Amino acid sequence: MSYREMQKLCKQSGLAANGTKKVVQTRLLDFLTASSLYEGSSNGLSEKKNPCQVDDRDLQLDRTTTILTTDSTIQDDTTKSITFSSPAKTRAPIPDCTPTSSRKKQKILPGSLEPPKNWEVIYSIVEELRADRSAPLDTDGGEALPERHLGEKVYRFQVLVALMLSSQTKDAVVGETMRILQKHGLTVDNIRATDSVKLNSLIKKVGFHNNKTKYLKQVAEILVRDYDSDIPSTAEDMMNLPGIGPKMAYIIENVAFGRSTGIGVDTHMHRIFNDLKWVNSKTPEQTREQLEGWLPLEKWGEVNMLWVGFGQESQQQKEKIIKKALKSSQPAEALN
Repeated sequence: MSYREMQKLCKQSGLAANGTKKVVQTRLLDFLTASSLYEGSSNGLSEKKNPCQVDDRDLQLDRTTTILTTDSTIQDDTTKSITFSSPAKTRAPIPDCTPTSSRKKQKILPGSLEPPKNWEVIYSIVEELRADRSAPLDTDGGEALPERHLGEKVYRFQVLVALMLSSQTKDAVVGETMRILQKHGLTVDNIRATDSVKLNSLIKKVGFHNNKTKYLKQVAEILVRDYDSDIPSTAEDMMNLPGIGPKMAYIIENVAFGRSTGIGVDTHMHRIFNDLKWVNSKTPEQTREQLEGWLPLEKWGEVNMLWVGFGQESQQQKEKIIKKALKSSQPAEALN
C-alpha cells in the first residue's frame, strides 16, 4: 500500500496523516488494534453493538484490516526496508439482519380475538333495520341480478360479472348495465365471442369500463379453457382471475356456492366497523382479517349484505333509516 493511500486512511479515520511512511503505518495499526479491543461510550462503559448496524467507520476499518494484514515489504522515506506481517482477521458469522418490517406478519386466525363488548346488541339492531331489504344492493346487487332460470353455470357466471362491474360503481348503474348485458346474452360463450369494442359500449357507464372490458374477455377465455365454462369453486382460485380481488371472491363464493371461507369487506363496512371500535384498521383488508378474528363463522355469509345495505341507507337514504330506527324495538339505541 502506498504512502498516499495510508495518509488518506488516516484522515478518514480522524488520525494525523503526517510523518514518515513507517510512522503513518504504525499509527494506523495502533488505531485498528485499539478499535477492535474496545467498543464503548464516552464514559468508558462497555456498550453492546447492534450486529445488524453497519456504519461508514466499520466499512473503513474492515478495508484497512484487509490492506494492512497482508504480508508485505514496504519502503519508508529513508529507503530502509521494513517487513510487516500480521494474522488475517477472522470474520464473525453474519447475523440475521432481516428488518422487522419486512418479516411476514402473523396471520390473525378465526376465533383468536376477543369480541367487542355488546357487539351482539348492535348487530341485532342492524338486523332489525335491514329486515325489509330495501337498500340499493337488495335490488341491484350481485345476489339480486343474476338469472337463475338459465342454469347454474350461467347464474354463477352472472354473479361473478355483477361483482366485477360493481367496483367503483353505484349499484343502480351496475343494475342497469347487468340488464343491458342480459339482453345481449350474458353467458360465458357469448361474452367470449363478443367483440371488445362492442362489449365496452355495453358496459360504458360503469367505472373503469375499459379495464373491465379487458378483464371480462380474459376471464371468459380462462373459464372456457380451464373450467368448462363454469367459474372456480373456491375464493382462492377466483383470486387468480383477472380483476378479482379478495372482497369480490369471498362474496362470489358465498352467493354462487353458499359457502363462506372469508368475509367480503367494502368501504362502507370498513368505515362503520372502525367507527364502532370493532376493529382498528387502515384498510378494508385489515378490517376483514380483524373481523374474521372474532365474528362467529355462521354470520360470515350475511355480514356483507347486512352492513353494506345499512351503510348505503345511512348515507344515501337518511330520512328512511331514521324512520325505521324510530319504529324499531330499541329506538334510542338505533338512533345512537
